[in-house]
Amino acid sequence: MTIEDDIAFLERIPIFRRLGSGALRIVAIGAESYSVEAGQVLFTVGEAADGGYVVQRGSFSLSTERGNQAEIVAGPGTLLGETALIAETKRPATARAREDSIVLRISRSMFLRMLEGYPDAAERLRDLLASRTDQWAREIENVRAVLSGGGAEQK
Repeated sequence: MTIEDDIAFLERIPIFRRLGSGALRIVAIGAESYSVEAGQVLFTVGEAADGGYVVQRGSFSLSTERGNQAEIVAGPGTLLGETALIAETKRPATARAREDSIVLRISRSMFLRMLEGYPDAAERLRDLLASRTDQWAREIENVRAVLSGGGAEQK
């Protein structure tokens, strides 16, 4: 794929779409493409996460424990490790390729440098994350209300 193809692909992913073309070009140039064979583990639950992966082709199963929880499948266009792009964290799941796959690896250090160089992109990202946090807080309050027998309030 060319850089232009990578940019067009990344533009379809909500968090990247908001960055703007200049910032997205930096992400596409700095991203590393990896082939992952069927059955190969991309990352393991509990390991330090130093960036995110975007599934370009193929799919991955995500599991938090060995067979004890329902499997989640991540296919093309899925960003694995969104939080790891901006903060030190641990992997919450193990990702195993279900088929031969290709991922773009975006390191946290490169992503943060890009945000430093594109303050407008950083502001748009901050606004997106604040909006999500607000939504999650409302959802938690609704669940809390239901669990306490008070019924759910829509805010």
